[in-house]
Amino acid sequence: MNLLNKVGRYSFLSEPFHCDFSQRLFIARLGNILLNAADFHSNERGYGMTILHPLHKTWVLSRLAIELEEMPTAYQKFYVETWVEGVMKYFTNRNFAVVDEGGQVFGYGRSVWAMIDTDTRQPIDIQAVNDGIVSQYVEVEKSCSIDKPSRVKMTDAAQRVRTISTCYSDVDMNGHINSVKYIEHVMNLWDMNFHRSHQLKRIDVAYVAEAYGGDELAFYVEQTGSEEYCVRITKYAKAAPQEVEVCRCKLLFVQARR
Repeated sequence: MNLLNKVGRYSFLSEPFHCDFSQRLFIARLGNILLNAADFHSNERGYGMTILHPLHKTWVLSRLAIELEEMPTAYQKFYVETWVEGVMKYFTNRNFAVVDEGGQVFGYGRSVWAMIDTDTRQPIDIQAVNDGIVSQYVEVEKSCSIDKPSRVKMTDAAQRVRTISTCYSDVDMNGHINSVKYIEHVMNLWDMNFHRSHQLKRIDVAYVAEAYGGDELAFYVEQTGSEEYCVRITKYAKAAPQEVEVCRCKLLFVQARR
């Protein structure tokens, strides 16, 4: 069997309607682009959604970290390189590099994925799918020079700052709240003045449980450094009115470059 390159490289455009008032790409949009690149890469190599869905299986994102030196600006063409760094029984580690046309690095991403059965929602053995082909695409030579995703530790000092109702546009094809929608909602916790004076340097997201359309999400914020914040997201479901944690985020900001 002829294998493809272990590292995939995909072209994207920083479309103006996906950029903020500073003409930089929204971090949630970049998150979507990374997940798209992961989907392209895995489908081309025989262990992606097009293979899994008929088998009643899917990938779910467990951890995500994105660290940036700069963000692509409006109309700028850029590339996402992605590769699998390691495979275990129930989890796989996937990395990303975001680069411009000249090879300058905007930033890197790290992610952890689990494969689950869509009927039982339970994890399954990744190696059991398509003769464990994912293991043949593990790339250990290419570096990803950022720390692994954080577990995002928080205390009871976190303050509840917002509650929202989830709706149609929050739900993805797997039937739960889209992984990147959490990032979008978290970034909205800070006002325009804060975003005018700050840029996001790094975000860590740890996914704990699934939420569904119609659930209410509550957001708790704890400042853990001079420009560092942690956010706990919980859900209230109509069928189970107790509060359940679904996601944690850690965000590191820097002063905005003019």
